[in-house]
Amino acid sequence: MPRPREYPDDLREQLLDAAAHLLATEGPAGLSTRRVAAEVGASTSAIYRLWGSKPELVRALFLEGFRRLAAHLDEVEPTSDPIADLRSLGLAYHANAIQNPELYEVMFACPVPGFEPDATDGAFALSTLDTLIRAVARCVDAGLLPGPADAVARRLWAVNHGVCSLEIQGLLGPPDEALEHLHAVLHATIDGLRVEVGSTPPAGP
Repeated sequence: MPRPREYPDDLREQLLDAAAHLLATEGPAGLSTRRVAAEVGASTSAIYRLWGSKPELVRALFLEGFRRLAAHLDEVEPTSDPIADLRSLGLAYHANAIQNPELYEVMFACPVPGFEPDATDGAFALSTLDTLIRAVARCVDAGLLPGPADAVARRLWAVNHGVCSLEIQGLLGPPDEALEHLHAVLHATIDGLRVEVGSTPPAGP
């Protein structure tokens, strides 16, 4: 009996990137297994062997976005400065969004009619927020930020998400200018929270 054909990880990522690009540029109507496969010079059998169906391909897009986000956040090594670590996580979140803008749209806008993440998908997506909550909790435990950590983490996420979404839409100027906006917003938000607990914001931008 022949063994099932295996596909390299880079083909998997190429197919997901191609699917995200078609979805972003042509909408759901452009997202066909034939078109996705043709974009990378593969056959549709690769898609069906990897994911089984078009709906599962869409689910894979959603999960891949959060997998790449988790990988970026995991690159931030904790240091003795929990506030600096919090800013580093903010920059890592931004880097993932800008490097994967089309997947970012799938993660948060769910642009395919009929697709709804199930409970397992949602739990995986929210696990990336847990990384931020733990970082905020370190700041709360050190008396640097007010709690509860969950609420503060969601505020920081909302601010960063807003900046990233605007930048992806081209509304914050060129990349260097958009990054300056992000730095300013992160500093202002975190320092504003520090004032709430009587901490003195650090000097400088």
